[in-house]
Amino acid sequence: MNPNVSSIDQRRAQRKRANFTVVVTDAINDRPLGHLGNLSATGMLLISVYPPHREAIYQVSLPLPGLGTHAQTIELGIQEQWHEAAANPGQIWSGYRIVAISQTDAALLDAWLALPGGHG
Repeated sequence: MNPNVSSIDQRRAQRKRANFTVVVTDAINDRPLGHLGNLSATGMLLISVYPPHREAIYQVSLPLPGLGTHAQTIELGIQEQWHEAAANPGQIWSGYRIVAISQTDAALLDAWLALPGGHG
C-alpha cells in the first residue's frame, strides 16, 4: 500500500461488485465479519450485522471465485474508514482500506479485478 496515495485517489480505484456471496472471515478468530459488497485494489465495502470499532484493523480472508477451478483465498489487512446503517434493517455498511497484502495475494486480487463483469 502506497502511503502517498490520498483517500480521494483510493476512492477512484475501480470497484468490482461481488455478483455472488463472498463471506469475509476474521483470520485471527475464524469468524465471519460479513459479506463483500464490492472490492478494489485499495479497499472494500463490507455488509455486516454489527458495526466495527472506529478505525479498527482486521486481518481477513476471502475467497475470489473465477480464477480457476477452485476459488482462490486471499488474506488482507484492512482498516475501517467509515460505517453507517444500511436501508435494510439490521445491516451495517462499512468501508475499509487495504493496509496490508502480500505480493502473491495482490497479484490474485488484480487478476480477479480484471475478470469481466461486476464493475461499478
